[in-house]
Amino acid sequence: MLLNVSYNNKEITRKIDDEVGKPFTLKERWALSGIGSPKLVITETSIEIRNLLVLDNNRDVCNVEMRPKGIIVRFRSLLETFALIIPYYKLTIYKGDFAVYSIYRDNHFIKVRSDTKAVQKFFKKILDYKADNSPTSIEDL
Repeated sequence: MLLNVSYNNKEITRKIDDEVGKPFTLKERWALSGIGSPKLVITETSIEIRNLLVLDNNRDVCNVEMRPKGIIVRFRSLLETFALIIPYYKLTIYKGDFAVYSIYRDNHFIKVRSDTKAVQKFFKKILDYKADNSPTSIEDL
């Protein structure tokens, strides 16, 4: 789900919380050693996201926030902030050649450069958290 999150809208906040859960508490953030990624340089995207990014001449960057039931990938275009909301059951991450991570949800994808150890460590944290907290059967949903 791709949303404009520039403005404080209760309906959009409710949609995000329903999809990926409420933000972690401070204690949980501390236990996870942080829930946000470093700045990620975007190398390639799906067409809908690309159409938003080409509107300005700024460097295409994003960041990823972990939530209890998914992740939020945020990026800016012009003066607006957009978020790609991805629950863990729809999240697919690939590590490609030349230090690139691909984040997929249905027909949306974002490929980011992973040229530092911090980025690689963060994606490992996401995959480990997803594996530990994913439902093991349909009854767990």
